Amino acid sequence: MNVSEHVPAVSGVLSVVALALVFAAALQAIPQSLLPRAPDAVLAAIPHVNAVVSATAIGTIVVGVRAIRRGDVARHRAAMLSTTGLFALFLVAYLYRVALLGPSDFSGPPLVEGVIYPGILAVHIVLAVVCVPLVIYVLLLALTRSVPELRETRHPTVGRVAAALWLISFTLGIVVYLMLYVLF
Repeated sequence: MNVSEHVPAVSGVLSVVALALVFAAALQAIPQSLLPRAPDAVLAAIPHVNAVVSATAIGTIVVGVRAIRRGDVARHRAAMLSTTGLFALFLVAYLYRVALLGPSDFSGPPLVEGVIYPGILAVHIVLAVVCVPLVIYVLLLALTRSVPELRETRHPTVGRVAAALWLISFTLGIVVYLMLYVLF
């Protein structure tokens, strides 16, 4: 099958597979016996490393957006591929930890625990889930088209939406991290 002729369909299939893995890990449906157990110190470090990864991803998204606005396609491509790699690293580390330990408990004040934290977390999760198919779609377009051809696709439009949602999701992820591990 020629992927370039079926980008929406391939994006859909890859998105379903990726999100199924995400939800299986997040809901602890993957048997722990299938996962090697890292030392407790490594598991404890994952949220802190992921906060740094998220901040770095915010930087690479901004670099990528600015590069394409200036017409620097090579820098845009490098930045967005870097962001995709950072997103994958974040996701693998996060899902590995949550598959083994479950989600982190929030121990902040009742008002924050009952209203503010769940709202921020929900928006972060929804945007992260929405980003998966958008990112896969624009990535497949970028990998299967030349630059002149790419301009004639939905890559620029969907890419702008994906970048904006990614920025918000990564930023809210850092806010969630701060609420879980720094502020409370």
